[in-house]
Amino acid sequence: MHLSRLQYLPIPPLFFALLVAAFSLLLVFIQLGVLRYAYTRLGVSSSTALLLLLASLFGASVNIPIAQLPGDDVMIGREVSYYGMRYVVPVMADWPGTVIAVNVGGAVIPTLLSLYLLTANGLWGAGLISIACVAAICHATATPVPGVGIAIPVLIPPVAAAIVALIVSRRAAAPLAYAGGSMGVLIGADLLNLGKIQGLGAPVASIGGAGTFDGIFLAGVIAVLIASLTGRRSRPA
Repeated sequence: MHLSRLQYLPIPPLFFALLVAAFSLLLVFIQLGVLRYAYTRLGVSSSTALLLLLASLFGASVNIPIAQLPGDDVMIGREVSYYGMRYVVPVMADWPGTVIAVNVGGAVIPTLLSLYLLTANGLWGAGLISIACVAAICHATATPVPGVGIAIPVLIPPVAAAIVALIVSRRAAAPLAYAGGSMGVLIGADLLNLGKIQGLGAPVASIGGAGTFDGIFLAGVIAVLIASLTGRRSRPA
């Protein structure tokens, strides 16, 4: 197995450029102090949050192999469309079946940050409820996509995470939205559907990668901002 072939962007360059542009706009807002409240509610400094989001964005191209499924013919060198999103199937000639991998930007970093937020804010009970609810929603809406693996409509994770977090605890909505959105997607869409991977013709089935990375990244941005700003407006003067 050539590890270098596992390192590729799970989304087309144009959409990746749009995510970079959104991150740049977020950086401008942070510097102007517009979104400082959101990150205060999240429980980390704005500089730390931006660094982690940047690491998550560029870590999307890094996959760590953990297992290999034997023998199916795999699709190579194309883009697959799903609910308007396009996902990249890398060029991997003579590839021995499907490699199961963990994506650094879509799984490793969000998992570590979620564990930190739940621990630092003492939210394990509420966090487990949020994660379980979002995981159930993601599991119900995730779909096996030939050549890609498991995919989920991009707006479901952030919207579900924001709504569930606000219901569980408005005061702690921001960290719950991040943990619920990130871990809920990984568990509900990816881990609970690993048994459906074989036979899809995906050269790489990346946990937190193609098919779910965009939802996880947006859950870390949109859901947290929705939860935080909504919570701010609802507070008494």
